[in-house]
Amino acid sequence: MERAQIDAYLSRLGAGYPASPTADALRELHLRHLRTVPFENLSVHLGEEIVLEREPLLDKVVGARRGGFCYELNGLFGALLSALGYEVTLLAARVYGDGGALGIPYDHLALLVRTVDGDGWLADVGFGAHSHAPLEFAERGEQKDPGGTFRIVEAGPDAAGVRSGDDSGRGADLDVLCDGKPVYRVEPRPRVLGDFVSGAWWHSTSPRSHFLQSPVCSRLTEDGGRITLSGRRLTTTAADGGREARELATDEEVLAAYRDLFGIHLDRVPALTGR
Repeated sequence: MERAQIDAYLSRLGAGYPASPTADALRELHLRHLRTVPFENLSVHLGEEIVLEREPLLDKVVGARRGGFCYELNGLFGALLSALGYEVTLLAARVYGDGGALGIPYDHLALLVRTVDGDGWLADVGFGAHSHAPLEFAERGEQKDPGGTFRIVEAGPDAAGVRSGDDSGRGADLDVLCDGKPVYRVEPRPRVLGDFVSGAWWHSTSPRSHFLQSPVCSRLTEDGGRITLSGRRLTTTAADGGREARELATDEEVLAAYRDLFGIHLDRVPALTGR
């Protein structure tokens, strides 16, 4: 990533150039990303192609000031962190669904980020509601966060009784839990962004993908709450868990919400593509 691109990305986040790739700088960038760049699947409902390459992602997230889902957001954030001097490893994960069933391979992309001190952190700006700060990767106890109480533990058998593992010598798969509930299972093997093309295609086209059920746009708010537009339903969640929701009646209201609340300027309302 060139210096001009780094500067433009940091400007998008409202962040300065870190003096050093430290854990504190990582936490600040992580939080600013969650507040500024929305998690959204609008491309799926606008007929736009998902291209997992650096330049198209920069054009979308930085140039057009859009958001994206995990492959786009974490993929691009990982490239920024690498350019800033962090050691970044892309990790594949499978998200837990109803009944404890795991999603497809390459279901999710997360980041293992090592700082100048060598400490490892699980960073994730592409999951929607999740931890506000990176999680200490080697810590197996509870990690308190405004988003909940998280733990990273060695994975046990899945709902089918199958225990996942890794034959690369990097250790067992890891489960990420929030408030005691498993969120996703991380594989320790390093990946490259191109590995996730099949997952992005599945989530963009399969009738089983929850991304096709409704357009969604969501971001963290400055006070630690969250604002989400799902279809025409606008939900504001406070940091204490209080929630207000209302239906937007017209296309004009929907487009204004995208513009005023998420900084996304659209010329038409995303059409529902799910079945």
